[in-house]
Amino acid sequence: MQIWVDADACPRVIKDVLFKVAVRRKVKTTLVANSGMVVPPSPYIDFIRVGAGFDEADNEIAKRADEGDLVVTADVPLADKVVEKGATGLNPRGQLYTEDNIKGLLRMRHLMEELRSGGMVGGGPAPLGARDKQEFTNQLDKFVTRRLNEEGE
Repeated sequence: MQIWVDADACPRVIKDVLFKVAVRRKVKTTLVANSGMVVPPSPYIDFIRVGAGFDEADNEIAKRADEGDLVVTADVPLADKVVEKGATGLNPRGQLYTEDNIKGLLRMRHLMEELRSGGMVGGGPAPLGARDKQEFTNQLDKFVTRRLNEEGE
């Protein structure tokens, strides 16, 4: 198991949770981004900087993520790609992307995109709050615990 992080858009508070989990639970965690980023020194934390092109980080994560991995992203199309490979996605607000829900979430994303481009809907998501951080932390802990138990068997 490895955790992959779509790091350009990932909130700092979520990265901090991931850093603590990586070190405490000894889980390889790799952040992928277009821009430079400081990560704590740890054998469990890596950073990959990709080119500045559109979707470069997403493409790198989709290429590298394997079955059983976790991908932290708010990007539903990226989540769709990794779920097809047998990985699981986790939104920074704590929503899991799985085979059971990803196609519906992708359709909803496309619908909202059309409504926004037509001027029928405005704005974006609310700022990340304490409840979102807690839900993310809970889902992350459940996933890591389950995968470590499976690997230990």
